Amino acid sequence: MRPLFHPSLDDIRPEGILHALSDPVRAAIFADIASIGCVETCSAFASVGNRIIPKSSLSQHFKVLREAGLIRSERHGVEMRNTSRCGEVETRFPGLVAAILNAYLGEAKRAEASL
Repeated sequence: MRPLFHPSLDDIRPEGILHALSDPVRAAIFADIASIGCVETCSAFASVGNRIIPKSSLSQHFKVLREAGLIRSERHGVEMRNTSRCGEVETRFPGLVAAILNAYLGEAKRAEASL
């Protein structure tokens, strides 16, 4: 099994973070991981909101988040465990992730209110 790629802190770029969080599903997944503050398996995100996410799409979303430097993934048997790298990213880009997540959560609340 090939090793998972996790960029070093120096290799994390703001455009990678912006790309990773530009997708609403990835933003929702990352917001959940960041807010939980503990290890979460990929299968915990099989549904986001009222949408069922196919396994192949879910794997791709986690890969994009991992390669952007937002999460760290570790294999444990057949499951993948994910943790947030918010603390590390915050030291390199103070306030960036918090601002993006706050904007995302604000939009999600506005969308809920309009339903």
